[in-house]
Amino acid sequence: MIHKPYDFEPTTIGEHIRKRRLILGLTQEDLATQLGVNSWTVGNWENDETKPVLRFIPRILEFLGYDPEPPNPVTIAERLKAKRRELGWSQKEAARYLGVDPSTWSSWECGDRMLAIEHRRWVANFLGTGPRYLLR
Repeated sequence: MIHKPYDFEPTTIGEHIRKRRLILGLTQEDLATQLGVNSWTVGNWENDETKPVLRFIPRILEFLGYDPEPPNPVTIAERLKAKRRELGWSQKEAARYLGVDPSTWSSWECGDRMLAIEHRRWVANFLGTGPRYLLR
């Protein structure tokens, strides 16, 4: 049996990046150029020395073809975080988009605060779902 360098189950975003890069036969430099970073950055991500900053997440997700975390967002908090990551936004940017205080957004993502009635429609539109989903 021939062992290939990508015959492993990735558990971190860095491992997901490494596996996809190896499958595609790209060098770290090739991928760095594609993502708009340097090869040291790709190496640090792949070795879990650092995590990608949010502004690179959309490009990484496009490269991977999927979002490795969270696997299947179910709760409103998980869906808010997943959508924000997909857009490459900080909590502050997402809060500004919806016109709420960043601490409010943070409490929604942590599941610490229920959505006020006036925010439900905004959040539903942001998530691309109907307001009834938010009543669950």
